[in-house]
Amino acid sequence: MKNITVKSIFFVLGLVIIALGITLTIKADLGAGAWDAMNVGLTESFGLTVGNWIMIVGAILMITNALIAKERPDLLAVFTILILGQMIDFWMLLVFAEIIVTGFIFQMMTLLGGILTIAFGVSLYLQPKFSLNPVDNFMVALQKRFGFKLTTAKTLTEVFALGMALLLGGPIGLGTVIILVLIGPSIQFFDPKAKRVMDRMIS
Repeated sequence: MKNITVKSIFFVLGLVIIALGITLTIKADLGAGAWDAMNVGLTESFGLTVGNWIMIVGAILMITNALIAKERPDLLAVFTILILGQMIDFWMLLVFAEIIVTGFIFQMMTLLGGILTIAFGVSLYLQPKFSLNPVDNFMVALQKRFGFKLTTAKTLTEVFALGMALLLGGPIGLGTVIILVLIGPSIQFFDPKAKRVMDRMIS
């Protein structure tokens, strides 16, 4: 029971923190990550909130991933997209709704803070090894079906999202490149530390 409780806390808390980090990268207004820029572009083009689009795109990807990998849909991923979508709207529409970041230095600080926050959140949410975000599962499905290396599959999914973001007029810019370069090493920095903490809490 303690095992499940600790893992659930890490999973949910990780998603809440990821949502905060995504919000900061969007608010920095220097360019968001490819998938986040796509969701912002969808909001600006068709209405609804960014959180709504995270849930809608996530649901579409759940079905797409199952078809690509020739497996059953990962229904537990519903919890992932629901929590992430709701928390994005919480941070975007309630906590940071009136905040506008101006000045390049403050924008850059907000962006870097967002990247570190996302990385910390990801390191928490990955530890329990529960259902992945459908975006991450998209990469895994491509790897399973076509035998791509994970880095190749990840690149393909990011290029797809980047193309959609550009098509929809999403916020692509310098920040998008910085996120792409820094997010991996940042997650790698936090991951072993999060693992040690969770293992210690469980034992």
